[in-house]
Amino acid sequence: MRSHDCLLHVQGTLTRRQTLLALVAAAATPALGSALPRAALAQENVTLTLVAYSTPREAYEEIIPLFQATPEGAGVTFDTSYAASGEQSRAVESGLPADIVALSLAPDVDRLVEPGLVAEDWSADEYEGMVTDSIVVFAVRPGNPDEIAGWDDLIGEGIEVITPNPLTSGGAKWNIMAGYGAQLEQGKTEEEAVEYLRQLFTHVPVQDKSARESLATFLGGKGTVLLAYENEVITAQQAGEEIEYVIPEETILIENPVAVVTESANPEKAAAFVTFLRSPEAQRVFGEKGYRPIVPEILGEFEYPTPAGLFTIADHGGWPEVNAKFFDPDTGIVAQVQQG
Repeated sequence: MRSHDCLLHVQGTLTRRQTLLALVAAAATPALGSALPRAALAQENVTLTLVAYSTPREAYEEIIPLFQATPEGAGVTFDTSYAASGEQSRAVESGLPADIVALSLAPDVDRLVEPGLVAEDWSADEYEGMVTDSIVVFAVRPGNPDEIAGWDDLIGEGIEVITPNPLTSGGAKWNIMAGYGAQLEQGKTEEEAVEYLRQLFTHVPVQDKSARESLATFLGGKGTVLLAYENEVITAQQAGEEIEYVIPEETILIENPVAVVTESANPEKAAAFVTFLRSPEAQRVFGEKGYRPIVPEILGEFEYPTPAGLFTIADHGGWPEVNAKFFDPDTGIVAQVQQG
């Protein structure tokens, strides 16, 4: 079983909007781009295609060269694609070439099991198929002028909440389940928790396709607060953005999966890369980029605090149950809530 020992640092603020917006523009399209020049190819001449969700681009840009410097990674180059998790999963299902999928949440990998693109036992390892953790936080303007502290503050008069679209974004699903689960952690009933979601969505003016696009919307000046991955806000701060974040007392542990695609022409190399992602070197890079490492020894090197009311998707029955109950496009709670 994985350890869920996590952490909680709060606010930090820097400057340089243009840098991150350039990253956003690059991440907004799922077009494939080479991570290293072809001149770096060694004798094996292997190319792996990594299809990932929108936010870990900066981490993989540092991890890939580290892998290439190992005996297992010698001679391997990468093509990479970054976009909304659900969109990427459906694209692979429809034929987008991939050797490795690194997505926001387990159902986006599970979707690829039925057509035989990912092995049924993809999560049968000591990490349960995961490669990083994070949590849902509140991104706010410098100085937190609206004094956002808890979930009730998001439905106050005049507050605008930016969050992506759950039809395309895994991050949106994490945000919704964080808000719902927080109500239960506070002792409210399921009916009251659903009513909270109903009120919350009346404060959402726009729903972008991905977490990275929602970040761009917020940095562009729209919204009072952004529901976001903790790592995404830290990435923005590292790029010089004027943004802070608040970790609510109750929030959800985000668990991000990775898997080898069965149709890979180089399954051994793809599996070696996935193994490397759990190595101390790679986990340390993830930690430096704002993710919470899944390897306990590396997690201990960082000062990410643990919210008192931290819960997991398993506390709500697991993703199969949650997807059917909340995210069915016709009968799910979210569809009903958004219809008013």
